[in-house]
Amino acid sequence: MILEPIAETLDSIPNIVHALGMRLVSTPDSDTCEAEMFVGDNVRQPFGVAAGGALLAMAESLAGIGSMMLRPGCQCVGINVSGNHLKPVAEGDTVRAVAKIVSKGYKLHVWNVDMFDGNGQLASTARITNYISPIDKNN
Repeated sequence: MILEPIAETLDSIPNIVHALGMRLVSTPDSDTCEAEMFVGDNVRQPFGVAAGGALLAMAESLAGIGSMMLRPGCQCVGINVSGNHLKPVAEGDTVRAVAKIVSKGYKLHVWNVDMFDGNGQLASTARITNYISPIDKNN
């Protein structure tokens, strides 16, 4: 999925992608998108590892971006997030998230998002359901 158009839009306004320090990565597959996130002070627990909530926020954000790319002109919001953390990612490492769409309906998209540490080992996995609706230009 080519993410440059949405990356330019996201660069123009404050949002969670910036807060997390995510960097979007384009892929050749139109149903897959990727992002990277450095585990620094902004996303770590006091124990020196990535906070699970930050990883889930990364997963939900990436799935939302994927849905927005598949449905231009619509708002795509997460209505369900479920995840499992399998191993810690240490401060100073980089998390790579790979989101693949599982179901592409008219109003609902379901994504699987796998997150890997810098050694390529699976650290967390999440399933995200997004609700898709037209953008209300009156609000």
